[in-house]
Amino acid sequence: MKKKGSKGFGPETIFRLVGFAFFAYLFFGFMLLPCLNTLTSIFTTKNAAGEIDPWAVIRFFFAGNMSKYVWNSLKLAVLLVITVNVVGVSIVLLTEYFDIKGAKILRLGYMTTLIYSGVALVTGYLFLYDRNGIITSALVNAFPGINPNWFSGFNAVLFTMTFACTSNHVLFLRNAIRGIDYNTVEAARNMGAKPFAVLWKVVFPTLIPTMFSLTVMTFITGLCAMSAPTLLGYDSINPEIVRLAGSSIADEAFPQARAALLSIILAMFTIVLLAVLSAYERKGHYLSVSKTKAKLQKQKISSPVGNILAHIYAYVLFIIYMTPVVMIVVFAFQTYGAIRMKRLDLSDWTLINFFGTQDYEYLTSRGTYKVRKGSISGLFSNEATLGGIKLSFIMSAIAALLACLIVVLACNYIFKNRNKKRGVIVEYCLLFPWLLPTILICYSYRTFFNSDTVWYVGNNNLYYADRVRLLIILAYTVVKLPFSIRMIKAAFYAIDEELEDAAKNLGASSVLTFLKVKLPIILPSVLAVFALNFNALFTEYDMSATFASSHGTTYAMIIQSMCEEEGLYGYNVNASGRRCASTVFIMLVSGLILYLVYGVGGRDLGERLELKEKRKKRRDKLLSHFHKDSAVKAAAE
Repeated sequence: MKKKGSKGFGPETIFRLVGFAFFAYLFFGFMLLPCLNTLTSIFTTKNAAGEIDPWAVIRFFFAGNMSKYVWNSLKLAVLLVITVNVVGVSIVLLTEYFDIKGAKILRLGYMTTLIYSGVALVTGYLFLYDRNGIITSALVNAFPGINPNWFSGFNAVLFTMTFACTSNHVLFLRNAIRGIDYNTVEAARNMGAKPFAVLWKVVFPTLIPTMFSLTVMTFITGLCAMSAPTLLGYDSINPEIVRLAGSSIADEAFPQARAALLSIILAMFTIVLLAVLSAYERKGHYLSVSKTKAKLQKQKISSPVGNILAHIYAYVLFIIYMTPVVMIVVFAFQTYGAIRMKRLDLSDWTLINFFGTQDYEYLTSRGTYKVRKGSISGLFSNEATLGGIKLSFIMSAIAALLACLIVVLACNYIFKNRNKKRGVIVEYCLLFPWLLPTILICYSYRTFFNSDTVWYVGNNNLYYADRVRLLIILAYTVVKLPFSIRMIKAAFYAIDEELEDAAKNLGASSVLTFLKVKLPIILPSVLAVFALNFNALFTEYDMSATFASSHGTTYAMIIQSMCEEEGLYGYNVNASGRRCASTVFIMLVSGLILYLVYGVGGRDLGERLELKEKRKKRRDKLLSHFHKDSAVKAAAE
């Protein structure tokens, strides 16, 4: 007879044991061991005599130019934290806190980075500012003394990434500001505080937790930048690691160990930053506990000069954000000749960049013309591009779903054991990939699983042939775990414990309580994280380049290849047109997903019922009008 209070060996116990086993398998097998293998490879390097020399790579680091890559990446990361936070905070304040004319239009412009990012965004800026870009060509024609290669190197990378990395500010900082209790703002103003004093002493302190997360993400993004430095010609760590990963001992001295060392250096910088910020974050807790919050009302800028300057600044940022989008969309419907010459021809519109093919005629070095049948191909008519789209879509969806599923189950366990060490251990283990740069995880996967001796994956070489796709999915999933848990965990705080207690008192099991009570509450946040993860992975370039393989050529790698010289000897024709069409396609896909999540899935129950009632009234009105017309017609007959 089972004793009272004994849980027994029921389904919940089995589920818990399976969860622990899977979690241990995930952490040790795909987070810890591959990275430890990378660390040990640094000290097992062999010299020219074939002897192990533990300090060979260290000596090479100080004697060679490896330190230059470290300094360049660190400089970019530090400056990005400053520029991205300045621009990100300012655009949110301009649209959500201050009373700026046209704020809704400005917000749409600032949110364009949500629907295209990564290599697609960088190629968009290149379309405008590279030596043959639209704006650069116009500037050179107006001012012949301008260097046509001005948009390259560090300044170009910093400029591009500053505006590319404000997506998280637009999402999460905007929500934080909208959640501010207006009663506190009004109280401060009634006590005589000036508007900017209220902003600094009342508003900003409530934003500090969000700013911590955004700062960490921005620093890691700058430190691990890949697509922008690669395309804009800046010597940073990640492109060098990828180059070394594909090199051999015959080409240069111990390239794999040098790549491992650079990866570990990136990890050290990231760990130090997280440790400092986490220690500072624990010193204060900035949460509003008001039960009767008043909706924030926009503040007017009392100074006429300050108001004018704020409007000018807001619309200058709007132009910077919108110009690449508008130009790319317009040129996506232009002919091959117009795109190549960067001249807009409003009299000739075409869909060739999306569908269909055309013949390409070119002049050879011998002065004769040749024709390549169907060489000018559209986005969905080009076999390589279409294959990259399909592969990236499937892998990104699977990885985003896996990351959300793992984190939701983990957060449920963490909150059930919030005052116990095991809950803290689970959370820190899932945050472990955040301590490591993306390039370190991917490089570790490439070297560790490029072997048939790893027993816990069935002694299969995961880097071989089609198996590399599974390896990419695993890397995608692991890299997105920290971001997912940081955001989904915040949603669990919205769950009222009384609801859970009521479900338990009614006899519901833990699993049923989770499915019927907790999951519906956190589902909008989970869907939002899924959408953000999918959008980021769909055009992800950094990890794809590390796993460079003909069987794992993702959409981002296809887009990057379009930046190469086109039309040479009749090959890679219309690459610029497919680039523009690809960016438009990415914006449509990302925009649709974000709308479904934030526009539909983000509505609470009251809003959904209200919309349902409006649709019902509209339908009844149409039906009554139809029946009235039918009755009149019948009477006339």
